[in-house]
Amino acid sequence: MALEGLRQRSSGGRFADIVQAIGNTPLIELKRLSPKPSVRIWAKLESHNPTGSVKDRVARALIEDAEEKGALAAGQTILEPTSGNTGISLAMICARKGYPLKVVMPENVTPERTQLLRMYGAQIVYSEGSKGSNGAVEMALEMSSDPAYYMPYQYGNEANPNAHYNGTALEILEELDEVSAFVAGLGTGGTLMGNGRRLKETFGDAVKVVAAEPMQGEPVQGLRSLDDGFIPPIIDLSLLDRKIFVTNRDAILWTRKLLEEESIFAGVSSGAIARVAVRIANELEEGNIVFIVADDGWKYLSSGIYTRPIEEIENLDGTVWW
Repeated sequence: MALEGLRQRSSGGRFADIVQAIGNTPLIELKRLSPKPSVRIWAKLESHNPTGSVKDRVARALIEDAEEKGALAAGQTILEPTSGNTGISLAMICARKGYPLKVVMPENVTPERTQLLRMYGAQIVYSEGSKGSNGAVEMALEMSSDPAYYMPYQYGNEANPNAHYNGTALEILEELDEVSAFVAGLGTGGTLMGNGRRLKETFGDAVKVVAAEPMQGEPVQGLRSLDDGFIPPIIDLSLLDRKIFVTNRDAILWTRKLLEEESIFAGVSSGAIARVAVRIANELEEGNIVFIVADDGWKYLSSGIYTRPIEEIENLDGTVWW
């Protein structure tokens, strides 16, 4: 089953550039969340990447893949739709590599995301907030007809899942000799597809790949409902063993639970993913469950979700604070 002991490794190292420091994130056991000692829940802390999210892996892969294929000219402007994290990661990498960046982002994201993008020098075009990330995708696709832009298009670019197939999943396999379930949020699909494919190749049907998906109309930032009509081209639904629906209320309550019970300061999508991981843990008799902490909480501070009375959260009726 699992490695019974814990291997401690230095999280430091020496790198020639901040981009090289992406990856090799910690895997932390969350004993307080596990319903039984024989089921071990592990959080892969992607918040430890340089800009604080899993999207650093994807952004690096998108740019390096384009460079290797000769699809990106020196100094060409990169255009990408984003709900925030991918844009921030691209902005950091583009600043290091000398590419101008223009992102299309819903107008109702938290102000911290706008501030971070501008801090790294990105230009922002806002799409209609009520349309969510689907609206940003639609607008960016229209703009991409201009040959001045190169759009990596994380939703349809195999470099996205490959960043996890060749990175995140291998790191998990270095630490655990058995994985019963892998849980991630349904966003672009890259995290689920890349990790899921590698883990399935290693463990076969013994590992279950589980998606945390918002119920239709539930505005869980960073996640998407496929019922809203857009299925990213990189998603292969046959790779998923289950999709479990979550609400915005679930996401916020479990974000607080991660903070208060395990001292993990995570973003809202991670709360939704943790909720699903614990549900799966309740169904198992033994095994390892790995879930992704996609980002940290710094980009959500203005929402008040970390400090508001828990009673206000428990009475949520689908509204959000951003």
